[in-house]
Amino acid sequence: MSGFALIFVFVIAIVVMILTISKLKIHPFLSIMTVSLLFGLMAGIPLVNVTVDGKTTQGIVNVIGAGFSGTFTSIGIVIILGALIGTVLEATGAAFKLADMVIKLVGPKHPVLAIQIMGWVVSIPVFCDSGFVILDPIRKALVKRTKVSSVSMTVALSTGLYASHVFIPPTPGPIAAASTLGAGNNLLLVMGLGVLVSIPALIGAMFFAQYIGRKVKSSEDIDISGITKSYEEIVAGYGKLPNGFISLAPIIAPIVLMALGSIASMAKWTGFAFQLFSFLGAPIIALAVGVLFAVWQIAVTNKLDKFYDITNETLKIVGPILFITAAGGVLGRVIASTSMVSFITENSKAIATVGIFFPFLLSAILKTAQGSSTVALTTTAGIVAPLLGVLNLDSPARTALTVMAIGAGAMTVSHANDSYYWVVTNFGGMTPDQGYKTQTAATLIEGICGMIGVFILSLILR
Repeated sequence: MSGFALIFVFVIAIVVMILTISKLKIHPFLSIMTVSLLFGLMAGIPLVNVTVDGKTTQGIVNVIGAGFSGTFTSIGIVIILGALIGTVLEATGAAFKLADMVIKLVGPKHPVLAIQIMGWVVSIPVFCDSGFVILDPIRKALVKRTKVSSVSMTVALSTGLYASHVFIPPTPGPIAAASTLGAGNNLLLVMGLGVLVSIPALIGAMFFAQYIGRKVKSSEDIDISGITKSYEEIVAGYGKLPNGFISLAPIIAPIVLMALGSIASMAKWTGFAFQLFSFLGAPIIALAVGVLFAVWQIAVTNKLDKFYDITNETLKIVGPILFITAAGGVLGRVIASTSMVSFITENSKAIATVGIFFPFLLSAILKTAQGSSTVALTTTAGIVAPLLGVLNLDSPARTALTVMAIGAGAMTVSHANDSYYWVVTNFGGMTPDQGYKTQTAATLIEGICGMIGVFILSLILR
């Protein structure tokens, strides 16, 4: 199966998946895996490996296995280590210390803005998945501290992280897109435009976060509404709290190391310095260093004897998240193994007349279809690169702006085949159905607002 028939079957598959999860209450893991298998078979993926003229096409079993294991390889350990840091921050009371620091910086009346800005800054060097896991304990502490909607805070954190993830180098996606389009030597311009385009995206997302928080109540909101103790009484129950530096260290250390790793790569360092910072900047190693600082935090608060229980509890919490996330990776791998992406690529010129909106629409289609923002960024850049002259986007400024348009599309939209969707909904205490109303809708609004900013800039930059 190929062409429009395949696109139609894919749309039906997504609708079926959403309905089975939200209406029939089938567990997301089983629903996604079943839909992935059926869609792959209908799309023509063979039952077993087939070799023709020396070229081997993977069978559906191998595709599913590769998608499942690939997701664990890319994000599994990162989620575990990040969640462990988060659990330690909660167990030692450091999350409450950080929450007080944020409130003093931004003001007690703006917790939604505070957590969104924190996410935006953190995700410049860090993948949004890792950033959400790292900052989630602070989000929860702020919810308890200010009694603001947990859903509002979850959406604000998610969209703050997402904006810099798709718009601002040294995040890998924007860097790869800029290099492919020939803007690799103008990364400072790309970063500057990324900051500008982030502003309307963040504003739109913040207003939506505040609105949806009044409409949707997560399990965290229900738990918090039943709290009878004051914030001060809750904090007092932790005993000795770590100071500001010790509280920040498990979060700051991984961010700094990952930023240094990105700088080493971007600056094209060589020799031992490049090897050292690339090693330390790898998310797994950087978060492992964060865990070491977390252990120090436990020791300072005299809770070292509880570290085994904290680790064990963390593994229980992240288990379901890992398996659902891996199922989303399976769906993405199945889609990539069909002819859908190649069909979109072959027919890209048919919609090239829409100018700066072309890269946005193409990136949004690929993002929605296969789930990964980074894949959408890099794939769309490869398709658009030879068309820059046709689209009148070949000046340095407009080429950098094209990176922004692709980035806006790469966040539109996050749904069940996106690992970030499951990280946000699970850590935010929301059901899949609530996830569609919050995370999916928020990324749609954020992407559109970002594209509006791109369009306005395209009227100015030539």
